[in-house]
Amino acid sequence: MTLTMLDKAAEKKDKSQWTPELQAEFEREAKSPNPCVGSMFLSENERTRVWMIKLEPGERIGFHRHVLDYFWTSVTGGRGLQHVHDGTTVEYTYKQGETRHETYGKGEFKVHDLTNLGDREMIFMTVEFKESANQPMPLPASVRPQAAA
Repeated sequence: MTLTMLDKAAEKKDKSQWTPELQAEFEREAKSPNPCVGSMFLSENERTRVWMIKLEPGERIGFHRHVLDYFWTSVTGGRGLQHVHDGTTVEYTYKQGETRHETYGKGEFKVHDLTNLGDREMIFMTVEFKESANQPMPLPASVRPQAAA
């Protein structure tokens, strides 16, 4: 499924129409891919990684890279805006409980951000499957919960 199928509000633009700040952040992600597909890393085992995204109104999670098959569920619903690596900009209204599955072939990926356009907190759960066509990217130690002292 492509993002343009996600919502009729999808609009393909040249990245030069993005703000200079978005362009610079996108270029940094391209040089050093961000594997953190959520704002909070919850757990991991040999098969999965589990993430949560919590965004207050107007808050944004920056560009991150999806390489593993995964699904997300919108816990609260809400309205969001995404900028995607192909230049597509998508505004979408998420329904509470809406779930989407995405699959990537070898070498395929998606880079995007997400901004909460609504007037209340927006929460997503994301589960990545480590047994995918692509290898999991290493996570920075800073996202892993610290061991109890």
